[in-house]
Amino acid sequence: MTPAEVLRLCRENDVKAVDLRFVDLLGTWHHTTIPVKKLDEDVFEDGLGFDGSSIRGWQAINESDMLMIPQADTAFVDPFTELPTLNLICNIQDPITGEDYSRDPRHVATKAANYLTATGIADVAYFGPEAEFFIFDDVRYKQSANEAFFALDSIEADWNTGRNEAPNLANKIRQKGGYFPVPPTDHLMDVRNQMMRTMIKCGLDVECQHHEVGTAGQSEIDLKYDQLVTMADQVMIYKYIVRNVAQANNKTATFMPKPIYGENGSGMHIHLSLWKGDEPLFAGTGYAGLSDTALHAIGGILKHAGALLAFTNPTINSYKRLVPGYEAPVNLAYSQRNRSAACRIPVYSNSPKSKRIEFRCPDPSSNPYLAFAAILMAAIDGIQNKISPGDPVDTDIYALECDEQNQIQQTPASLEQSLAALQADHDFLLRDEVFTQDVIDTWIDYKMVQEVQAIQLRPHPYEFSLYYDC
Repeated sequence: MTPAEVLRLCRENDVKAVDLRFVDLLGTWHHTTIPVKKLDEDVFEDGLGFDGSSIRGWQAINESDMLMIPQADTAFVDPFTELPTLNLICNIQDPITGEDYSRDPRHVATKAANYLTATGIADVAYFGPEAEFFIFDDVRYKQSANEAFFALDSIEADWNTGRNEAPNLANKIRQKGGYFPVPPTDHLMDVRNQMMRTMIKCGLDVECQHHEVGTAGQSEIDLKYDQLVTMADQVMIYKYIVRNVAQANNKTATFMPKPIYGENGSGMHIHLSLWKGDEPLFAGTGYAGLSDTALHAIGGILKHAGALLAFTNPTINSYKRLVPGYEAPVNLAYSQRNRSAACRIPVYSNSPKSKRIEFRCPDPSSNPYLAFAAILMAAIDGIQNKISPGDPVDTDIYALECDEQNQIQQTPASLEQSLAALQADHDFLLRDEVFTQDVIDTWIDYKMVQEVQAIQLRPHPYEFSLYYDC
């Protein structure tokens, strides 16, 4: 879509306002809204100014002026606003140099896609994320000097089988029993259908929706794969729609990886394939029908997994999901069909076009632009340096004897360990300045101070159960 076509879209839909959106370093959308008459073709070139010092991880106050540059091909009509509104995703530029801003995650993702083309390895990388989330009926939490708690509730939760609901109609979902039940046990069929229809209306290509394993409303809606930057844009739209449809139904949705103790966490398994022209580069005659290119890509992802997780699993809470036994892949191995390995090769189809690898560690708290870019850079490094992934592991890793399990390297056990891995291993991300040293340093500093150290300083409610009477 061109700027002229965007303006025509505004006229055809009687648009009254234009919402300009961009993503901060951590992956949250921000926006400002202008009257539609203020949008002309010059805005797509010149942009609009804003204060970058108020955005997490961005400019200092003495360098705060930034520009939002709307991208015409991201336009979609907002399905939630009362006033007819068109949404546009923006790139960020420095107003003095006119250069794209190095800490703009969308710019990082664009550079990663361009670097792939420049290497000659492939023309395009396709990403297909499977983002899971929880839909709750009530959420309360508080953190202060003298009080800390959270409380979650869901009409379908296993813990509500005995609640006086006047009447309680049962049909609750057992713990870890939420995979594919039909209504009335699945209480959220209509809500997810509304989410699905809204996504389609906004231009997303939805493949399916279903209840996930967890009780208390765990859900998943899958999108068809697309190119790196486009897919990251779609993940942001996906999250926006999920949250707003839930809100419209007097519910609330979260992409927090592990909101419920003892229950499956929410992951975002990421499928990756590389193509050159019409040729799927991951199809071959090797293990699980893979090419050497695919195996080397797996080798790169496994080698750099510790550093990758700093972007793909970027929260303290992420590592409460990454524990054995919850279908969370902590084992840095690869296998066909095997969901206990970090890299899985789906074998639903024998078609070369369907050949891909699935990286199962990531979760939906990640910034999709940075997560996808980092994964691609690790895969490229593996291909360029012909990194072997080792032998596949086709058995249930969780069922192996301890000495056998100990031979398989595992993911970092905490965000602090992932950040240390990123600090020690990030040269592969700096190629062609896809990630800059400034982005790496800012990410590590922000996460350590604002999250790791912030949690370390605060008593945890469970500590009172353990230690109050010591």
